[in-house]
Amino acid sequence: MKEFALLLLLSILVFPSNAQDNRVQVLQDLEYPSQLYQPETPTATLRAASRLFADKDDLTSVMLVIPKGATVNVLESIDDYFRVEYDGNEGYMYARHATMDTEPAKPQPDVKQSQPANQQPAGRPVQRESRFAYLQKKYGYETAARLYTGKVWKGMTGEMVRDSWGSPHKINRVISGNNIREEWIYKSSWLFIENNLLVDWGPTRR
Repeated sequence: MKEFALLLLLSILVFPSNAQDNRVQVLQDLEYPSQLYQPETPTATLRAASRLFADKDDLTSVMLVIPKGATVNVLESIDDYFRVEYDGNEGYMYARHATMDTEPAKPQPDVKQSQPANQQPAGRPVQRESRFAYLQKKYGYETAARLYTGKVWKGMTGEMVRDSWGSPHKINRVISGNNIREEWIYKSSWLFIENNLLVDWGPTRR
């Protein structure tokens, strides 16, 4: 009988302690909801390879070329550019080269995998495709060399102009029937493009 009374007394002391611990845990969960609901960064998938610039106003500041099909985290949209994060690098890319994903990327489980045979050892910098290599793949060696040094010439396409000089600060467009005439304004020059072909240029009027 004494043993029964002792067990009853112990159970009365232990159960309220457990209930108190549970109440404390519930209050802590309510106090820190941000740990449970973290907003996910929107992502975009590249429809074409795109250069990543450190500064969108300096098109010589190319950090690397993001390959077609890659997924980037979109931090901000500014005019014709996305400010993105890719592979630990943050910079600017052309918005027209990517499509926003309908759903944010789901976090991948943290599973350690064996290192592929063709992957470089840890601690050694990964070799990225240079701007010239990107242009050479796209246009061939001769044209790539001219674009890489910032050359423009009559008959080049609008895309070639962008690959050489980058996007213009301003575009004045006139559409007449099937003809599309554009004046691309840069810092010190203007280019006259008709039906997506460069036909003339000159210094910007001061």
